[in-house]
Amino acid sequence: MKRVKFLFLASLAVFSLFILLEKNFFPAASSKPSPDKNLALMEKVIRLIKDHYVDEPKPAQTMEGAFKGLADSLDILSCYLDKENVNKYAQKKKSSFKDIGVILYKRYGLFPQVIGIMENSPAEKSGIRIGDYMSALNNQSTLLIGLVETNLYLKAEKAGPIKIKLLRDSQTLEVSVLRTSLYDRSISYSQEKGTSGILKINHLYPPSVSEIKKDLLSGIKKQKGPLILDLRNCHEGEVKEARKLINLFLKEEKIGYFEKRGKSQEILSCPENAELGFLPLAIWTNQATLGPAEIVAAVLKDFNRAKIIGQETLGLASRQELFPLEDGSALLLTSSIFCLNSGEKLWGKGAKPDEKLALEDQSLNSYLKKTFDLFSSQ
Repeated sequence: MKRVKFLFLASLAVFSLFILLEKNFFPAASSKPSPDKNLALMEKVIRLIKDHYVDEPKPAQTMEGAFKGLADSLDILSCYLDKENVNKYAQKKKSSFKDIGVILYKRYGLFPQVIGIMENSPAEKSGIRIGDYMSALNNQSTLLIGLVETNLYLKAEKAGPIKIKLLRDSQTLEVSVLRTSLYDRSISYSQEKGTSGILKINHLYPPSVSEIKKDLLSGIKKQKGPLILDLRNCHEGEVKEARKLINLFLKEEKIGYFEKRGKSQEILSCPENAELGFLPLAIWTNQATLGPAEIVAAVLKDFNRAKIIGQETLGLASRQELFPLEDGSALLLTSSIFCLNSGEKLWGKGAKPDEKLALEDQSLNSYLKKTFDLFSSQ
């Protein structure tokens, strides 16, 4: 009887959460069935599970599963995080985290798909390919966990192997991949004949832009030709750091805005002097250019400050807020989405290239050729 009561209270908690979300994030949903009808339906589901399910449900798992299903189904980045993942999420920008070097994309109820692989990473060396699906990590199915959870699961404080089950065409493969440090710095720079060099951004966490200013700025200013800003596989970071990067190339009081619930706006500004504002700029993207990096590419293109070469990005330019729960778990909810000055939303759309490269044509030479062709014709 206690278990049944617990299950009912768990379902009631989930229902209350749904009502809260409906009021705060989905105000247009008032035409849907009344709360009383929804509650009656939920009670019926609980009774059917209690009376007919082959095993007696475990209350804790049932409650966690209900929360996960509700939060994870909202959008790609919203999710329910247990206590362990909350701690990992709070430290996700730590450079000391070990990883395997894949970038994933995942929709609710589907396996995560590999959309990017970092050069010389353990994932690349183990034979993982773009297009592969990860169906299990250390024998845990990835079907019912969200994108954020999957990414956190791949990270670890210490180096060590992780067992991954892959789906590739009609094959099922198992590989063991070593988690390790992926790069020494968040940025790198290399010279390239006919350009002002290639500035590679691995992620957009601080102090990326400070390091550019300290170590690279004076040298870049002496170069001639277009500067190449390589944002391929740049899938993590913060909006504040993205804004600082944009401000190196563009000075504007309004570069775009975040749209919150109720259409309220938070303006993003780049008021400081653009120290590289005089340089022609090429931005390289692929489908693994995500989040803050998408904002950088789209804004600089929107102001005719740069040309994008590569692939259309997937449109995850948004902000998430973490709402702690009493048991140490938390809800991560998308609270605003980024829009360009024109009002065009990047969420679900992404940044579109001026010169597109096919998915199977992602070599360095192909990017360089497109860049030289584009800028020599101007």
